[in-house]
Amino acid sequence: MSSTFGNRIIVSIFGESHGPAIGVNIDGLPAGLAVDMDALQAFLDRRAPGRNRYSTPRKESDRPTFLAGIRDGVTCGTPVTAVIMNDNTRSRDYEQMKDIPRPGHADYAAHIKYGGYEDYRGGGHFSGRLTAPLCIAGGIFIQALEAKGIRIQARILEIGGNREDPWGEIDRAREDQDSVGGIIECTVTGMPAGIGDPMFDGMENRIAAAVFAIPAVKGIEFGRGFNAARIRGSENNDAFCYKGEKVETVTNNHGGILGGVTSGMPVVFRVAFKPTPSIGKEQDSISYSKKSSVKMVVTGRHDPCIVPRAVPCVEAAAAIAIGDFII
Repeated sequence: MSSTFGNRIIVSIFGESHGPAIGVNIDGLPAGLAVDMDALQAFLDRRAPGRNRYSTPRKESDRPTFLAGIRDGVTCGTPVTAVIMNDNTRSRDYEQMKDIPRPGHADYAAHIKYGGYEDYRGGGHFSGRLTAPLCIAGGIFIQALEAKGIRIQARILEIGGNREDPWGEIDRAREDQDSVGGIIECTVTGMPAGIGDPMFDGMENRIAAAVFAIPAVKGIEFGRGFNAARIRGSENNDAFCYKGEKVETVTNNHGGILGGVTSGMPVVFRVAFKPTPSIGKEQDSISYSKKSSVKMVVTGRHDPCIVPRAVPCVEAAAAIAIGDFII
């Protein structure tokens, strides 16, 4: 299934944006992992909507209820299941989507794939709302990895191509009833060498697959990334050296992964996010019933830029991918 990830620890995400609840099931976590619920809630709060003027005004508490798998703050060894109730939906805002797909969204693709039976409200299962259960799983994985000395930290690198005044780019886009995208950089420190597999299950492959679960992701690069294609091998190669008894590289153009396997250097990658497709400007679309072109304006509550709230989502996706190899 497309909503399931993992080889050793299986993460399954369920629910729709405007359904009764969204949630996650994690099968394969070992027994005895301590889960700090306060730390997990703090992590979820970083992603939650309605917390500042740069996000959608939709307010959700995003407080998970754990139905199974954790007792007294410790995993039992059985599947961990958690749900978050959707308590601030306004489905009426999406009535026109029955007939008119929003440009830039998955509405039309979902309409064709599911034959018109898709849950169109708020984007249904395609919505960024589903990153909340992604962050439940990721938050648990982050705690387990930190116990092993592995730390994951993401940050905003730029918004709308602007590194000097990224927040100003959001303000200007919102004033224009428009939106803006950006780039998030993520660094993983404490990774031991030798983790990952060649070919289809390389560490880069798995991180990329998990990261692309975040709606609006359009690209990912590791280390020097696409810039490596513009230089020579003599510039791109990272020389090995000893630092005491430990083998390191002088530079880290490879981003901590060689041949799909970790080198022991920090894993570094960057993720490109497109502008939020829901904007206040009038746009061109089609009407299924009229079989003709129409003008439309997207209604509802939306982020002028999803990048700030996506930072913990990138950390969560990376933790799930890495944790599947290590936990």
